[in-house]
Amino acid sequence: MPAETFEFQVEARQLLQMMIHSIYSNKDVFLRELISNSSDALDKLRLETLRDDTLQADSSDLHIAIEADQEKRTLTVRDNGIGMSHDEVVQLIGTIANSGTAKFLQELKEAKDATASEELIGQFGVGFYSSFMVADEVTLLTRRAGEDTGTRWQSSGEGTYTVESVDDAPQGTSVTLRLKPEDTEDKLFDYTSPWKIREIVKRYSDFITWPIRMAAEGEEGAEPGTETVNSMKALWARSKDSVTDEEYSELYKHISHDWTEPLETIRMQAEGTFEYQALLFLPSHAPQDLFMQDHKRGVQLYVKRVFIMDDCEALMPTYLRFVKGVVDAQDLSLNVSREILQQDRQIEMMRRRLVKKVLSTVKDLRSGAPEKYATFWKEFGRVLKEGLFQDFENRDAILEISSFASTQDEEGLTTLRSYVERMKEGQEQIYYMTGESRAAMESSPHMEAFRAKGFEVLLLTDPVDEVWVQSVPEFDGKPLQSIAKGEVDLDTDEEKKEVEAEREKQQEEYAGLLTWMTEQLGDTVKEVRLSSRLTVSPACIVSDTHDVTPALENMYRAMGQEVPQIKRILELNPSHGLISGLNKAYAQQSAEASGGTELAETAELVHGLALLSDGGELSDPSRFSKLMADRLERTL
Repeated sequence: MPAETFEFQVEARQLLQMMIHSIYSNKDVFLRELISNSSDALDKLRLETLRDDTLQADSSDLHIAIEADQEKRTLTVRDNGIGMSHDEVVQLIGTIANSGTAKFLQELKEAKDATASEELIGQFGVGFYSSFMVADEVTLLTRRAGEDTGTRWQSSGEGTYTVESVDDAPQGTSVTLRLKPEDTEDKLFDYTSPWKIREIVKRYSDFITWPIRMAAEGEEGAEPGTETVNSMKALWARSKDSVTDEEYSELYKHISHDWTEPLETIRMQAEGTFEYQALLFLPSHAPQDLFMQDHKRGVQLYVKRVFIMDDCEALMPTYLRFVKGVVDAQDLSLNVSREILQQDRQIEMMRRRLVKKVLSTVKDLRSGAPEKYATFWKEFGRVLKEGLFQDFENRDAILEISSFASTQDEEGLTTLRSYVERMKEGQEQIYYMTGESRAAMESSPHMEAFRAKGFEVLLLTDPVDEVWVQSVPEFDGKPLQSIAKGEVDLDTDEEKKEVEAEREKQQEEYAGLLTWMTEQLGDTVKEVRLSSRLTVSPACIVSDTHDVTPALENMYRAMGQEVPQIKRILELNPSHGLISGLNKAYAQQSAEASGGTELAETAELVHGLALLSDGGELSDPSRFSKLMADRLERTL
């Protein structure tokens, strides 16, 4: 078939242009990316042959070959792995199937320096496209294992690429780069130079478990041969003292397809009845798709150094989906499946130990490396808090390492342990409030009495906070109490005695109004009562102690779940002029037995104002606006 010409997806074309114009200062990494892709292809082929006896594929000598031609200025990276079909080539190489692409590109354009650009590239992982940093033209030749026909893909990165079928393509994939001229000032080196290739392989890909071969450096006149240029030693199997931080970093980048350094490296070795080794990494930034439904999670699983699967979900819970790494078990079957893993007791034991190790590492960061911990919490705190309602066994450990905004500090975060240590004498509860922003909560009527009496309140702004506070009753024996729920009593015993008589008097004085307003607003409120939490505002909306919050109610509805309409409580501030005036008007109306339309409208306005100040939505905004406009008109 003749070659077909296709246009790159718009985002892919923009990304290619950025690569061509060298936004990344360290161009050597293109070779790391190509070798990493080849390694993945070899892993996949070995896995396929283990699972499919009928697969017609040669797996007798799986390896990666690097071939350089200094005269033609070409460099080829070749593997005899799984290969790609025609459709896979078009799908994988011609487009970037990621909904975050446009946002990524915009941020990349706005990045002010090379470091920022590199971090953004790392968040996206561009792999194959990095070839265009060093090449004027890229040719990919591939044949999927078990298929007869191969595919050739070719492009200069200028907006189009060609794809054609090839009859005599070998199994696997080769990528041939027609290299740009050497330019050492721009850090564009001679990538046909054997010593340069060896240097890059040794630095970035020495741990790759497949042999990386290239022409041997022999004496003139000797028979040409090949040599393996990587050690193929699994880093997790080597002693800690024999591995450098740089080697750990390169393994992390290979596994995660990230271009930036990991935040922390975690080593584990279990011996005894069930042996395994683990090398885990905490990333330094959250990937673009962390909260997307199709985000891949889990670590790589090996058995006796043999790669079994990527993204082994059975080894890592969803709230630790950002953890990358390798787990190498000694006693599992080589043809173990994802379904079997879900039921395997040994896997469950490994998972429990891995989780505890990750959480203890974060705890150590908090006490020993606060800057690293601050980075971790900024990037992954929202995800980690999912564990508070998913993982009861480790809930206390997660609470210990979590941080929250608080009224005690305008900028910094606090832990629950620190909060408890600062609690006022006689204070029994840990007070918190949930909301969309710190500013909104600090100006909320619910905060008035707490501010007046100097009680610290945790300010929880993440959507996940609405969920976990429902399932965490206490910390260190101290109940968690929402300041927007139930009754609030902040007075000491002495203060209660002082105001008891006044409150009883107010309760008696306002009893009629409260009963009338409860009846009047019965369709929307559960109860109208006097408030002990207001000092400035006339009224506020409060949820009953065990009610779902309005925000959580909206979240459930957004997810398509049916939630019955929950009536809230309207609290009135008897010290506010509007409420005392309303009470007088109600008493006068009762005495005169006159019509109460205006009074009913005032009650409706008070409820509407309270709803708005709480961030709620009016059931009939146009009616509220009309009533408010009419009242304002009468005052002029």
